[in-house]
Amino acid sequence: MSHLVRYSRYLSRFKTPHFPSSQHSTFPFSTTTEDYNKPSRPDPPPIRVALTESAGRGVFSTRKIGAGDLIHTAKPILAHPSLSTINTVCYFCLKKLTSTEFHGKGVAFCSQECKENAKVFYEVETTADWLAFDDYCRNKGLKYPLLVKRLACMVISGAASAESLDILQPSNLSHEMVLEMEEGYGLLKSGFAMANISDELMAFLTKEWYNSVLARIRINAFRIELAVGSYEDLLSSAAACIEAEAAVGNAVYVLPSLYNHDCDPNAHIVWIDNADAQLKALCDVEEDEELRICYIDASMDHDARQSFLLQGFGFKCNCLRCLSGD
Repeated sequence: MSHLVRYSRYLSRFKTPHFPSSQHSTFPFSTTTEDYNKPSRPDPPPIRVALTESAGRGVFSTRKIGAGDLIHTAKPILAHPSLSTINTVCYFCLKKLTSTEFHGKGVAFCSQECKENAKVFYEVETTADWLAFDDYCRNKGLKYPLLVKRLACMVISGAASAESLDILQPSNLSHEMVLEMEEGYGLLKSGFAMANISDELMAFLTKEWYNSVLARIRINAFRIELAVGSYEDLLSSAAACIEAEAAVGNAVYVLPSLYNHDCDPNAHIVWIDNADAQLKALCDVEEDEELRICYIDASMDHDARQSFLLQGFGFKCNCLRCLSGD
């Protein structure tokens, strides 16, 4: 298996966690304090981003949150269907297609709105032949280069900055991984060049940029598994996504990527029918308590979890569950 595809943030099976409150320093990305009492404004999410004592940035509650409550929603910066589902899900939002899809060139969209929204990358993407690039990803079992290609198309179209993902923590790349990236970078750049994309528009597309973006996507991308349905009580259906069909694709978000890990989490991400994420509480959360999700399959045993987190995310987990040896 390729070194570039082993790790992403998985959904997990849960126990009811209890976490002590921690000291922290306020980080600039805190919840706004505007007047939300106006009828036209929704309540702000009950969270703020702050520095933790040992894990960098983290997400903290600003009030008590009840078990099963929706904490906030998040739309992806980037999303891309897996190559195996590319003809069965919306090319923009990853919603499973019905007979009412809106077709593009070789792909389909679930609505006219998604087809319009996809113009931020789709018009650039369809100028090039990506057969060699897609075959490279398919043959090596790679998924994250597809997200890099999508971001590159958005940068070329002027819809995104080349630094869009700089806020996210990158993974540490071994020399072997960097060498493995070279083929993908060459295929991506040649695809644009053969489509007569100007050197000026491709100035950002250096090997360093490609490696940097892929390093961030590698540990911040979420595997999207649709629950398909609605839940009044998440605690009664926390494993719904685990038991759903195979992942429909992968997506990258800003705020959800700032959540730290715990093998016994108090929060969970669920996708109902598309790549729009819903963050929900798995248990009662106290004010100023850090909200944590599980990056991996929490049903693994202690040693497997430790190995997976160290190799894939670069840290040894010291959560209460791991410290207890469970």
